[in-house]
Amino acid sequence: MSITELFRRKSVQLILKEAEFLDEGSQGMKRSLRVLDLTAFGVAAIVGAGIFSTIGTAAVNGGPAVSLLFVFTAFACGLSAMCYAEFASSIPISGSAYTYAYASFGELIAWIIGWDLIMEYAIGNIAVAISWSGYFTGLLHGFGLEIPSYLGIDFLSAARGFKEVTHELQNGVNFKDLNLELQSAYQAWVTAPKIFNVRLIADLPALGIVIFITWICYIGIRKSKLTNNLMVLLKVVILLLVISVGAFYVNPDNWHPFAPKGLTGVLKGISGVFFAYIGFDAISTTAEECKNPKRDIPLSMFLALLIATVLYVILSLVLTGMVNYSELGVSDPLAFVFSRIHLGYLSGIIALGAVIAMASVLLVFQIGQPRIWMSMSRDGLLPRIFSKIHPKYRTPSFSTIITGLFVAVPALFMHLT
Repeated sequence: MSITELFRRKSVQLILKEAEFLDEGSQGMKRSLRVLDLTAFGVAAIVGAGIFSTIGTAAVNGGPAVSLLFVFTAFACGLSAMCYAEFASSIPISGSAYTYAYASFGELIAWIIGWDLIMEYAIGNIAVAISWSGYFTGLLHGFGLEIPSYLGIDFLSAARGFKEVTHELQNGVNFKDLNLELQSAYQAWVTAPKIFNVRLIADLPALGIVIFITWICYIGIRKSKLTNNLMVLLKVVILLLVISVGAFYVNPDNWHPFAPKGLTGVLKGISGVFFAYIGFDAISTTAEECKNPKRDIPLSMFLALLIATVLYVILSLVLTGMVNYSELGVSDPLAFVFSRIHLGYLSGIIALGAVIAMASVLLVFQIGQPRIWMSMSRDGLLPRIFSKIHPKYRTPSFSTIITGLFVAVPALFMHLT
């Protein structure tokens, strides 16, 4: 293959033709998404677990001024959204950045971008599924429900936990003085059943949520949008409840100094805050299922960014007003601040919000990844079976199943890091 062939590009007209941009009456994908549904997908992707942890870490460095950082970052993401909006209007195809790269830079760059999106969507969802399992088992524990410890942790974490606890016990440390995570890992290892001297340890909740979300994605975009809309509604209601209750305990004195470490301190949290916004681009992967993609996709991207920014800014002001910013360097700042004001009962509601938030992130990215593979298959960069559309559900069925396996199997056994 020559260098020229590596960088060959496709015209917009050719891309639209090869994608067989069909209406709902044929074997194309169902056009059932409107602005509300697309905006909900964007909010689902952006307002994930990050809002339950990122704010605390960023606030330690930036103080209450971290609220401005969310605005700055939203502006930067808005510029990116303008680019996506332009491309989505010109090339309303499910390939998202992969297809845009094919039209702009050529096949080699498109190939690289396609696999970058696999890193963002599929592999990222492995970590989300594992994190979801941790929040879910914690939520069950809060209700007095327990699953066997060896069915809620990965093999490597259990093995490492057993080794570390054994070392601590040999040094005279009391088992009850160890943190709960280490205790759980130790219990998982010592209680796990064995077959041929191999301990049966696996993260079943992570497997279960991926299978459930993949099934929702498989049976149609209408079922997926209804599920996502419900999860986003519940998530936003929980966050509004947290904000409403927390607002009564805000002490304005905690907002002074507003930027204790200056602009440098505020900008130290920029990477974590920017990461909290990642995901709004996933909206563009549903272009072939939109009623009016040229109008609705750009509009929904900006609405999703606006809603997420308002939630982030208000929540950051409430948190930094409830306690001094220097105390927020914990993994779960929302639960922490409410325990400080003796409203620990809200921790269960916050945990439920985190579970719903991460499940919605899983849903959006499990929808997006098969559609990227579908577009790559249409261009001959993957086998044709990846672009097969289910005759009943009108979804990329094979790609959806493979994406589910690609996420579910590693999530069952792998360590988060």
